[in-house]
Amino acid sequence: MASADHEDNTVCSNNADEPRKKKYKSENGKKLSRVSTTLNSLYTTSSATTQLREAFVNKKQFRSQTAEEQQPATVHADPFTCCVLPDFIQDEMFLEGLKDELLSLDFNEKSNDLYKFQQSDALQNISSAYITGLRKFLYEDFRGWLREVTGIEFNSTVDMTCSKYNYTDVLLCHDDELEGRRIAFILYLVPAWSKEDGGLLDLFETDEHFRPTKIAKSIVPKWNQFIFFEVTPSSFHQVSEVLTEDKLRLSISGWFHGDPVSRPGPLVEQRLPLLSHGPLGDGLFVKWMNPCYIDPDSHSEISSTFNQESQIQLPSFLDDDCLTELVQCLRATDITWSARGPSDRRCYDIADKSSYPAVLKECLQVLQSEVMFLLLSRLTGLKLHEDIEESSSSDEEDTEKDQRQNQRGNKQSNPGCRVEVRRWSHGNYTLVHDTDTVGAEYTLDCNLFLGCERWSSDYGGTISYIAKGEDEELLSVEPQNNTLALVYKDTDTLSFVKHVNHKCTKLTQSSFFTIAMVFYE
Repeated sequence: MASADHEDNTVCSNNADEPRKKKYKSENGKKLSRVSTTLNSLYTTSSATTQLREAFVNKKQFRSQTAEEQQPATVHADPFTCCVLPDFIQDEMFLEGLKDELLSLDFNEKSNDLYKFQQSDALQNISSAYITGLRKFLYEDFRGWLREVTGIEFNSTVDMTCSKYNYTDVLLCHDDELEGRRIAFILYLVPAWSKEDGGLLDLFETDEHFRPTKIAKSIVPKWNQFIFFEVTPSSFHQVSEVLTEDKLRLSISGWFHGDPVSRPGPLVEQRLPLLSHGPLGDGLFVKWMNPCYIDPDSHSEISSTFNQESQIQLPSFLDDDCLTELVQCLRATDITWSARGPSDRRCYDIADKSSYPAVLKECLQVLQSEVMFLLLSRLTGLKLHEDIEESSSSDEEDTEKDQRQNQRGNKQSNPGCRVEVRRWSHGNYTLVHDTDTVGAEYTLDCNLFLGCERWSSDYGGTISYIAKGEDEELLSVEPQNNTLALVYKDTDTLSFVKHVNHKCTKLTQSSFFTIAMVFYE
């Protein structure tokens, strides 16, 4: 916002093209400089404003007529209305000064399910000369122009931060919706940039339920390019992963606020079918399982650890020969894989059941068998089988069991599981969603990691567990080959798989698999 301490004296310059400077007083009384700037005069004419307004308000495609050496202003009508203004700010010297000031700021590492990049503190709280000048320009002069072009009445609230994206940084699919946000904007201060560098602004198509379906348009960042669009239920977009290792994607972004508008309620997804345990042929369980997990002598120690920590990882879970055959068939070309979305919740491949090879079918029979339900009951102390008997345990373990029973309440026991065979490769992830805890139950998360012998946590693919409404990670489960990870989740525990980044493409085998199972008592 413009400071109330602005003085009226203007420092004159002999060069008409040089940015003008004003003096104003900071809170401690020291006089500081504010460098003024203006919108490119190409966009301030009556004709330009009218054409942009007609296109934006009526959601029509528009491309301005310009001299051959100039980039045209564009309004994209699909997949949602988005305006691109090249050569946005008139003064090149201002942009260079602004960039220098931004790079001198302290940046905070930002990393969660949705993004990984560096972000400054709010620019409205920073008093350096060029940032103050940009703030005055956007908050006062440009806001009036934007109101005329969009037809939206804004209030005095404008959010604005600076972001730095380096190699493998990303901002995944989202719609920017938050009460009061009306127009989202980005100003790029990047070096020469190409599609191959990544860091594109991807715009998504949506279906009739406002779920993103696919990327419909990608915009390559350019120096002094300004992009804005209305925040709506269909304004899904992302910053694709930065793929260049020697360029910095620097940008300023934020929102102009106004009166909130009504939005449709969130869509609660249907879950995968719940399966009860099934029969298993003679000898198959012994064939597939590592003998140490069949041996009753190991059950007590595993159960004790699980009851204390509510999680455990079981390495070398499957027989080595069966594992080798299973991974070979998963990597074979005769399995049909399809992408599972929508992109604001997840992006990974699932195996089509109709294409399961015999080896995979047999493995799944073992994992969904009555014997497996009984084994997991013994290893975790959970009642995953109607005939399981309560075993003796320590006072501390009894307390843990009592707490879980109190949390479950009087829910009738109906053991079952949901299963999905997943492939993870570059660009895959899952996100936490507002509806994840709707109808949530106490469950046992089981993830069997396959084909990830040389995988590193630096590549992503780690499963992160967090408490609802909290950012702090409760538990992180890294992909470890032939390891079964067991995690007990209460109704307020959420999980996501971290974005699989470009570093994994340097591996000979740049993908891995999980058999993801959720067991219910």
